[in-house]
Amino acid sequence: MRTDIHVGIFDVFIFLGVFQGLFLSWFFIKNSQENKKANLYQGLLLFFLSLGMFEEWLNNTGYIVKTFYLTNFSEPYNFVYGPLLFLYIRYSLEPGEKINNWLHFIIPTIWLFYMVFQFIQPDVVKYNDYVHTKHPGWEYLQEEAGAISSDPLGFRSYTNQLTAISIVVYLVVGISFLIKKSRAIGQSLFRTDNQVLLVFRNFIIHFLLISAIFMATKIIYGIESDVGNYLVSSYISFMIFATSYQVLNRSDFFDQPGSFLAFPMMKYQKSSLSEENKELILAKIKKEMETNIYFTNNLASLSGLAKQINESSHHVSQVINEKLNKNFFEMLAGYRVEHAKKLIIKDKDSKLTVEELAELVGYNSKSSFNNAFKTITSQTPSEFRKLSSHK
Repeated sequence: MRTDIHVGIFDVFIFLGVFQGLFLSWFFIKNSQENKKANLYQGLLLFFLSLGMFEEWLNNTGYIVKTFYLTNFSEPYNFVYGPLLFLYIRYSLEPGEKINNWLHFIIPTIWLFYMVFQFIQPDVVKYNDYVHTKHPGWEYLQEEAGAISSDPLGFRSYTNQLTAISIVVYLVVGISFLIKKSRAIGQSLFRTDNQVLLVFRNFIIHFLLISAIFMATKIIYGIESDVGNYLVSSYISFMIFATSYQVLNRSDFFDQPGSFLAFPMMKYQKSSLSEENKELILAKIKKEMETNIYFTNNLASLSGLAKQINESSHHVSQVINEKLNKNFFEMLAGYRVEHAKKLIIKDKDSKLTVEELAELVGYNSKSSFNNAFKTITSQTPSEFRKLSSHK
């Protein structure tokens, strides 16, 4: 059994990308409260991509021969990338939506249990699999006759094809969803000045490039080649570092005295905002929400509101939390529901449907509107309309 180890410059780059990806994913998942589920799915997507990159790093450097128990451990993750991508987009545009998310993960769960046949294989079988994909010129080891197959039903021989189908299907659904949202505000997805749509359009483009690299290398080098995985890992590592740069560049850490030797403090504890500044920002928030009715924008976001009033997202979030005792989404829902109540009372002939009401106050779906309305008023919009008509 050959145990050659080789670590090149790109292997170092990928390893650092894995570490940084896992580090970033923790922050996304950490900041995924009830109305920030998009952060959860983006964090999980980054987490599983990082683990997949780590397995590719083990195979490419040869360290897999020292950790055979990790062989193909990330294979089931191939079928979570598409669902997590779609759910990230869905919850970013419809944060209050409630859907049966677990249905998207039936296939990867089944695949994980099926992988037991692979996990129980002896090291000689795992070594031969490694040689087959990475070093076809090396000598194979003799396997025992009559051993249990690692793929008794033949499913795993189509892993790459099924992965491609899964990702393409979810990409198509995600793109269709974005096109629908862009049309709702009278813009084109490919010609838009909406910051939220721009972010997701570019996100989709990068995912399409990753998919194209993966499929192109499979066509050129063969379906069982791992060249595509290596190139994809390098590309994702680059994007992880680019994301880290954006996170640091948007931080307000550099706007106030700070030290790399200081231990992290509680949120807002050392905020540079004076009470006077907080009141000024609060007044700007209320003006934007009450006079300019920003909340009716169905793509309203914390960053979008901050941009409208020319303040940092961090400061806007802090003021909303401290002065209104709410987070951004709770404040947004409050304004939307109050506006909906006024529209219902004004609509004496009940000409507006619930769907139309939802759209008028900024919701993308009837279910999100109903959930928010009932949470705040303990009534559905229809119940509120019925009671108000009797007054």
